Amino acid sequence: MNTTRGFTGRTRAARPGLPPGQYDAGDDWPVLSAEVTPEVAAADWTFRVGGLVAEPRTWDLAGARTLPASAYAGDIHCVTGWSKFGVRFGGVSLDAFLDAARPLPSATHAVAYSHTGYAANLPLADLTGGRAWIAWDYEGQPLSPEHGGPARLVVPHLYFWKSVKWVAGLELLDHDEPGFWEQNGYHARGNPWEEQRYSGD
Repeated sequence: MNTTRGFTGRTRAARPGLPPGQYDAGDDWPVLSAEVTPEVAAADWTFRVGGLVAEPRTWDLAGARTLPASAYAGDIHCVTGWSKFGVRFGGVSLDAFLDAARPLPSATHAVAYSHTGYAANLPLADLTGGRAWIAWDYEGQPLSPEHGGPARLVVPHLYFWKSVKWVAGLELLDHDEPGFWEQNGYHARGNPWEEQRYSGD
């Protein structure tokens, strides 16, 4: 992934709801990944919640689909500068998975990791209260592999590098532990409204 792509040379569209430094991508959805797109079959996908939880749990896709369905309809924002308005992801609220695993009181942060080994750190508060999803549908269709299918994390209020593609699990911690891009100079949290792109922003 080119860490500077999209940061300059764009004129900000005059559109309400567009964070600073972003442009409206319209119908485009750029494919930007730190890794080569893996071949993760739906039958092989699993999602685990472990670490500081009372009951570590693992789901396959069929098991995850038995949880109450939930959808996100709204906007997403990439640190490289593009935003998409009015997208819809279908899946399950992350709250349902966390409720089953029962985080311990000492848990304050999480590392979300993918089936490829990519990881991103997040405060637990950014993953709870209806703010994050495990999604396997996009606009009513199965999520394509290049966009994280068979299932990805969606944390739409943060820059989209936090929405881990091909998500495999969450490890709950009592401290912040940087993930891939955070170790390479990106901001620990990534709030698009505060332009938290790089460490120190």
